[in-house]
Amino acid sequence: MTSTTPPTRPEAPGSLSGHAGEIAVAVAQAHGVDTMFTLSGAHVFPMYDGAVKSAESERPVRLVDVRHEQTAAFAAEATGKLTRVPGLAVLTAGPGVTNGVSAMAQARFAGSPMVVVGGRAPNNRWGTGALQEIDHLPIVAPVTKHAATLMTADDVATGFDTAFRLARSSHRGPTYVDVPMDEFFNVGSGPRTAGGDVAGETPDSDAVGRIADLVAAAERPVLVLGTDVWADHAEEAALRLVEEMRLPAITNGMGRGVIPGGHPLLVTKARGAALGGADLVVVVGTPLDFRLGYGIFGGQDGTTPAQVVHVADSADQVSGHAALAASVSGDLTTVLDGLLVALSGRRQPDRSAWVSRLQDTVAQASARDAELLGAEADPIHPARIYGELVPRLADDAVVIGDGGDFVSFAGKFVEPKRPGCWLDPGPYGCLGAGLGAAIAARIARPSAQVVLLLGDGAAGFSLMDVDTLVRHDLPVVMVMGNNSAWGLEKGPMQMLYGYDVAADLAQRTAYDQVVGALGGAGETVADPRQIGAALDRGFAAGAPYLVNVITDVDAPYPRSTFGI
Repeated sequence: MTSTTPPTRPEAPGSLSGHAGEIAVAVAQAHGVDTMFTLSGAHVFPMYDGAVKSAESERPVRLVDVRHEQTAAFAAEATGKLTRVPGLAVLTAGPGVTNGVSAMAQARFAGSPMVVVGGRAPNNRWGTGALQEIDHLPIVAPVTKHAATLMTADDVATGFDTAFRLARSSHRGPTYVDVPMDEFFNVGSGPRTAGGDVAGETPDSDAVGRIADLVAAAERPVLVLGTDVWADHAEEAALRLVEEMRLPAITNGMGRGVIPGGHPLLVTKARGAALGGADLVVVVGTPLDFRLGYGIFGGQDGTTPAQVVHVADSADQVSGHAALAASVSGDLTTVLDGLLVALSGRRQPDRSAWVSRLQDTVAQASARDAELLGAEADPIHPARIYGELVPRLADDAVVIGDGGDFVSFAGKFVEPKRPGCWLDPGPYGCLGAGLGAAIAARIARPSAQVVLLLGDGAAGFSLMDVDTLVRHDLPVVMVMGNNSAWGLEKGPMQMLYGYDVAADLAQRTAYDQVVGALGGAGETVADPRQIGAALDRGFAAGAPYLVNVITDVDAPYPRSTFGI
């Protein structure tokens, strides 16, 4: 068993009783869970019975069964990202749990709150070779915040509450519990505890003051806003700081949309100039990993290296490898509002030339982008897909990326108008997360457009779960960039060796026909002038719909890093 001391929470009046599955579902309900993602397995039948009986409660728990446990776990991870309430995946013992490990690892790297419940061989048969008998904890402990076996039915109420509280406390992430099968069916009791958000750490006010001093002195500051700004409910505070201090900002991960697309202070399209020319970079809510040059900024055109500030939601997330001028951890709204208060009324350098320079760079990049977005090339340039898609996206559309090269273009061209509307795998880089995320998004945002961007390679991991979309009446528009290759690997291998192997897929596979066979619909598009009409049909379909666009394998995304 691995454990982290959970934040304390007062008990609610009364107690819970019933079989362990009923108790577990009641605890999940108290923490705001309304959907259970699973693939049928006898080890966890009591959880299903608890969900069925919850229909009579104020917060019924919907049961969504999928075709692969990875999809259940990815759906729970995406639910945690979108709703900021822990997603719940219930996986049967043995391979059910191990099939969910990649999603747990993705959640750990991305800071996504989720609880995974595993089945477990019965206590009364342990050690005799029961079906799928394995101790899961040594497998899942390295990729979770907390992993525990709840040995009796009476342990379930407190054990599940601990798992949910740790999942939603900073720094958020996945937790895991399993219950022996015989005890899952047993009757037990336990305390009824209140759910709800867990208070964040109180930041050091002196540290906030030191950061304010650095910002006040900077001539060319840049603010980087990442996933935890959204996860920590700090999106309004971040926008206030940017607008009132007129700080140019770059967003990544689920920080995308915190500064609305098109905002004059959003300079993501001038990322190279901003991070290369800055004298101070304040990174909030995202690690200083390969996506941010490991925390090394400045030095462009003979300028000195930039000073770096790291702001995180918990102390363990503050960079240990970067040379930091200052850092602080704690509740991000408190930090950002504290900076705003400390900076208000202070004399600061005139940064209008710096901001104008970045805005000019954004305008130039947008002009260059316009050529690609309208490209008439045959085969189709991947950018043309976004030229047709972006104007059709509503402000509250949820856009999901599941792919390598094709989805890299999305990061360049799609700028969400609202926070909480962009989902990507995060720094762990899993393929195959998309169908689970699409299922979660359609449930979490029933009135919004949900668009899943798929590479043809990524589709092979999970396209069978279109069946889940169909069975549960979850219409999603899927847009595929089909270049018949593993594009993210093909180009680099050619660069290194002058040839590539294991990088090609079957030419022009009719994945839309696969979707049709599963009960959805779709079409193949090979003419750029037909993309827009195909998208319109997809949005109007009222069913899972795949627009399978045949793209040019020789039009790769221009990247400056391979993630190492």
